[in-house]
Amino acid sequence: MASANVSSLPETRPGQPLRVAVAGLGAVGLQVAQRLREGLPGFVLGAVAVRDKDAARRKLGDEHGQITIVGIDELEPYADVVVECAPAALLREIVLPFVNVGKKAIVLSCGALLRHMDLVDVARESGGQIIVPSGALLGLDAVSAAAEGEIRSVRMTTRKPVSGLVGAPYLVSNNIDIEDITEPLRIFSGTARQAAVGFPANLNVAVALSLAGSGPDETQLDIWADPGINRNTHHIQVDSDSASFSMSIENVPTDNPKTGRITALSVIAALKRLRAPLRVGT
Repeated sequence: MASANVSSLPETRPGQPLRVAVAGLGAVGLQVAQRLREGLPGFVLGAVAVRDKDAARRKLGDEHGQITIVGIDELEPYADVVVECAPAALLREIVLPFVNVGKKAIVLSCGALLRHMDLVDVARESGGQIIVPSGALLGLDAVSAAAEGEIRSVRMTTRKPVSGLVGAPYLVSNNIDIEDITEPLRIFSGTARQAAVGFPANLNVAVALSLAGSGPDETQLDIWADPGINRNTHHIQVDSDSASFSMSIENVPTDNPKTGRITALSVIAALKRLRAPLRVGT
């Protein structure tokens, strides 16, 4: 249901829960919305924004009558922070109204953020903030710390099940057919910026790594389609003047093979850090 009298909604005051809006009800958005409805101390679910409200009601089940469901262009007055977990093409439409008035936006489609970096300038001028959670990655604290010195190289190798890569624009435009492969195949080697264009639904993690470190043009990425695995795996190697380190993670996918289960949990962790009396990590 959507409330008509938005102007009557109370502003958040110190000590009151932060109102959180969820934009998009895919694998991540639905889990975040449900966690907020179950109760997350210091937070309330302000509203959910979707294109198809009837589909949203079906996804939310019996709870939908207690949740405000609005269009994306109506969302900003209902919340203090928005969680963007929608198709990348909607990033600007979701984030701009929030950061334009000094509010916060948690962004998962950070690959699309590379095409809209002026949003960072808007946030800077208004006092807003764009937050990119760790998502399906790890070690961004260490990479951010190393970036305060000199990073000499960053390389990431990603291996994904075939089902998580089929249909990616890079594969389509280069006529690369992976559906019947029987052994691992390297399908891409290039920069994080190039990967963000060629694999917009798959490699937001590489862009997050690049934003934490040496930038999207200096972060190198190899992508492998592997029919022998059922988890999304990422291996990162960093060489800097302060430390050399490597990290690996295997993510259990959701019902959407492009997205790991840990991504929604990362959003919850990012929300909790907004109000935590003790914050661990950079």
